[in-house]
Amino acid sequence: MPTASNGDVSLFYDRAGDGPGDEPVVFVPEAGLGGWSWGWQHAALAGPFEVVVWDLRGTGRSDAPPGPYDLETLAADLEAVLADCGARSAHVVGLGLGGAIALEAARDSTRIETLSLVGTGPQGTAFDLEPLFASPDDGTAIRESLETVLSAQFRAEQPDVVDGIVDWRADGDADRAGWEAQAAALEGFDATDWLVEVTQPARVFHGTDDDLVPPDAGRDLARGLPRGEFVPVEGAGHLATIERSRTVNDLLAGFLEEHAALELED
Repeated sequence: MPTASNGDVSLFYDRAGDGPGDEPVVFVPEAGLGGWSWGWQHAALAGPFEVVVWDLRGTGRSDAPPGPYDLETLAADLEAVLADCGARSAHVVGLGLGGAIALEAARDSTRIETLSLVGTGPQGTAFDLEPLFASPDDGTAIRESLETVLSAQFRAEQPDVVDGIVDWRADGDADRAGWEAQAAALEGFDATDWLVEVTQPARVFHGTDDDLVPPDAGRDLARGLPRGEFVPVEGAGHLATIERSRTVNDLLAGFLEEHAALELED
C-alpha cells in the first residue's frame, strides 16, 4: 500500500484513475472519517482524472501520533502526500476540517490548482463537529450520529446505504483520541484576514440543511475568497457529498473539467 511520510509519521493513501498523474484530484476528509467517505466521488471521477484519497493522521491506516494536531501540520501532511504522488499540481477537494486544511495548504503550496470546499466555514467557531463523532466499536452510536448529517428522507429511502456507512465507519474511522487530536486543529482557526491570499479558483459547496457548519458560514467563506463561488446543495445536510452525490459529482466534474481545459489552453 502506498504511504507518504511527514517526518516520522506515515500517511496511507490510495490512487486510481487514468487521468494525468501529475494533476490528480486529491480528497481531504472530515475529522474522524476514513477514506470511505469519498467513495461516491472517487467512483465518479476516477477516469477523466486520477484521484487520490488519504487518511488523515489519527485515522484508519495512517499513523496516529499523540495530539493535539494543528492545521499547519495537517497541511504539511497534504503536501507530503502530493509530493509522494509526484503531483506537479492538484485539484483539492475538502470536507469540513478537510476544507480548512485545504485552505491552509493553499496559502503556501505551489501545487494547489483549484479548491472545492464542502461544508466549510472561514472560522473554527462555525464548526460544531461533535455530533458527527461515534466510536468505531459502537454501531448504535454510529447509526445515531448519522441522524445529524443525513436527512430523515435519505435514511428512510436508502437503508442499505446507511447500513454500509455504519460498517465502513466501524472499519475505517478514527477513535476518540484521533478525532479529538484532529478537531483540535480548528481551535483558533480564523481565515477571515488572509482569505485574500488564497487566489486559486474555488467553489464552496454547502448543504442548505447543514447543522454542523451553517450555510451562512459557507457564504462568508465564498465572499472572502477572491475567486470564490458559493454553490448551495438544496436539502442536504453536512454530508452533501453522500446525500446528493449525483448533484455534487456533476457540479464538481464540471468545475474541474473547466479548469483542466483552461490549463491545457495555457
